[in-house]
Amino acid sequence: MNVNDIFTKTDKETKLATEEIVYLLNLEGEELQELYIKADKVRDQYMGNKIFLRGILEISNYCKKNCNYCGIRGKASNVTRYRIPTDEIMEACHQLIENGITTVVLQAGEDPKLTKEYIGELVSKIKRETDLAVTLSLGEFSKETYAYWKDTGMDRYLLRYETSDPILFKNCHPDDDFDTRIQCLKDLRDNGTQVGSGMLIGIPNQTIEGLANELLFCTNLDLDMIGIGPFIPSPNTPFQNECNPFDKEVFFKVISIMRLLNHKAHIPSTTAFDAIQPNGRNLLLKRGANVFMPNATPQKYRKDYQLYPNKPCVDEGANDCANCVKNRILAIGREIGTGPGHSIK
Repeated sequence: MNVNDIFTKTDKETKLATEEIVYLLNLEGEELQELYIKADKVRDQYMGNKIFLRGILEISNYCKKNCNYCGIRGKASNVTRYRIPTDEIMEACHQLIENGITTVVLQAGEDPKLTKEYIGELVSKIKRETDLAVTLSLGEFSKETYAYWKDTGMDRYLLRYETSDPILFKNCHPDDDFDTRIQCLKDLRDNGTQVGSGMLIGIPNQTIEGLANELLFCTNLDLDMIGIGPFIPSPNTPFQNECNPFDKEVFFKVISIMRLLNHKAHIPSTTAFDAIQPNGRNLLLKRGANVFMPNATPQKYRKDYQLYPNKPCVDEGANDCANCVKNRILAIGREIGTGPGHSIK
């Protein structure tokens, strides 16, 4: 097997076999650097030199679910719960505009108090008062609810499936159903929403072959945005003593391979990569990623929305995060994206 032959297949958007992806995941030395260079070239060819900014606003840390690794799981007794009032959410949205950020991502646990009507009214208000693109990331809801939010102005929805292996999924998500999760993604696609999803790298008992199959499964979803992060279990959860089976280089390989398989998808440089390696997000931007997601949550709430330990930027304010992100992007010779940065598909 030859790395250049595999690159030729990805150039033609020819589907790779599991063993070919395993080969890429095991690259070392010069061939590994070739993978990173190739992914960056594909990103530049299809997505351009601009980095689009999506401000994450963590509006509630209440959650009815009990994912076995998550720091805000419903049974977590050491979490100070909050819901950000509407006026503070709107203030944060206006601050995003002042900082040149064109998308707000309203993220929360699966909070029963974030009803269809409340979120619909909130989205409508954001659309009336700003020109922000609106992404929601609130969990699993009915087809009707997603359609209602689309009608109120929702542009995108992010719902990660985490793993397509049914056994691993149930181990991680004891009160979730995989088929329901995938149906939610289909429902969102059907109503015209730009759909984002993705996976965790290194959940307990995942193998390199399993990870290769995840890359294929995710690609087959034909997503507008692909969000990927390393598995980092939170303390005081059932998985607190579980270790990620992969070395951290695998995390970066996955992003690069995903770019080769998904030329036209937005791929964010997610926050968790800074938790595993200093300037990890900068490296991702050089290895296939084209989106940066600064934290826009008011500083007083940030410490209480920690899905995993050692989350970066917890002690910073929104302006600090925005300025830091811009400096990081400019320092690597990239441009700040303007406009909403919608899917190019």
